[in-house]
Amino acid sequence: MHSSIPPDRFFPYLTWVDIQNLPDLSNTVVLQPIGAIEQHGPHLPLIVDAAIATTVLGAALTALEPEIPAYALPTLHYGKSNEHWYFPGTITLSAQTLIAVLTEVGDSLYRAGFRKFALVNAHGGQPQILEIVARDLHQKYPDFMVFPLFVWRVPNCATALLTAEENELGIHAGDAETSVLLSILPEQVKMAEAVKEYPRSLPQNSLLSMEGNLPFAWATHDLSASGVLGDPTQATKEKGDRIFQSLAAGWTQVIRDIYRFQQPGA
Repeated sequence: MHSSIPPDRFFPYLTWVDIQNLPDLSNTVVLQPIGAIEQHGPHLPLIVDAAIATTVLGAALTALEPEIPAYALPTLHYGKSNEHWYFPGTITLSAQTLIAVLTEVGDSLYRAGFRKFALVNAHGGQPQILEIVARDLHQKYPDFMVFPLFVWRVPNCATALLTAEENELGIHAGDAETSVLLSILPEQVKMAEAVKEYPRSLPQNSLLSMEGNLPFAWATHDLSASGVLGDPTQATKEKGDRIFQSLAAGWTQVIRDIYRFQQPGA
């Protein structure tokens, strides 16, 4: 049931008495891994984002000092993935549903006495939703510290291992994600089916961009026939091992930082 999460760090294995007796409940870090079930091209399984969130968090918690209290909730596999729904297999929640689910999880944790809640998201289509949830929960409970975090934003070595074009445009099912899947779930990767496809018909000589400071709205089928936005043909397990290890190390540090964190002005 705990997958790659260390069993002694898996929240559902606790009893209510265990939780009641936690010695430092207000500083105990509760982490919610969040992914998606959505297309990742012809070569990767639908579970990519959920798999990355779960395994990175599991490795980080394994390396974490045992005296730091931190627990992972079960991974939320479904996310807001409507940008991919033209490709079979994608399952999506609405923004309203995802907001409601995460808000009610937060309500439940706060009611139990927890005061530090981290959202550990690996799907690029929903960071804004997590930011709304975090702000609203903190507004509702001023002593509730909520962290809307993205797996790939911790310091890691991916940028150094990718080409300039991949760093700019390889945002989905490309070299980095495919390499990491070759590291953590190799039997589910179909490298013979991998295709290189970068976004088509992007604005030229324009301040507007696919992602960045001045983005335009898009769905994946606007930009890609295969569902790939990047070059997975360059992916290797060796690259994936290095990226994964650096992500896990970054997340161990993030959990330490959350444990030490106190709300400004508190």
